[in-house]
Amino acid sequence: MNHTLDHIMDEYDTGRMTRRQLLARLATLLALAGGATRGAGAEPTAAGGGSTFEATEINHIALRVTDVGRSRDFYVQHLGMKVTRDSAGSAFLTCGKNFTALFRGAEPGLDHYCYSVKDYDVDAAERKLRAAGIADIRRTSGRIYFSDPDGITVQLAAEEHLPS
Repeated sequence: MNHTLDHIMDEYDTGRMTRRQLLARLATLLALAGGATRGAGAEPTAAGGGSTFEATEINHIALRVTDVGRSRDFYVQHLGMKVTRDSAGSAFLTCGKNFTALFRGAEPGLDHYCYSVKDYDVDAAERKLRAAGIADIRRTSGRIYFSDPDGITVQLAAEEHLPS
């Protein structure tokens, strides 16, 4: 993580990144790091002493951007991402077996991030979240979203979830 922070700060210090871009990258990095470490010292919540879910990887991140085309071109040019789907309001870019979703918004920032979950089933996921005391749940087309303790939106998906 220190190497990543050093790289981000170096890009900002040398003028290759605007203040807005710096803040967006730091917000994304903090969200991803917070999600990975938040449960490290937590008590088990599921029956039998295990965790509620078994996340296997970060599946994707979704960013709100002010200009989808400009952001799409940036990620393609500088990170070699491949455009999977593209429209005026959104773009989906793959990198390996993961992806980044770009959604047009008035303010740039993190929209949500998604974990791939072993043996994912949306109905079972909702029941488990409710049993764990999480009430802020939103479902759309087989997807489930909820907020972490700081209000950051988390999505759960099957391990084979791809941009749709």
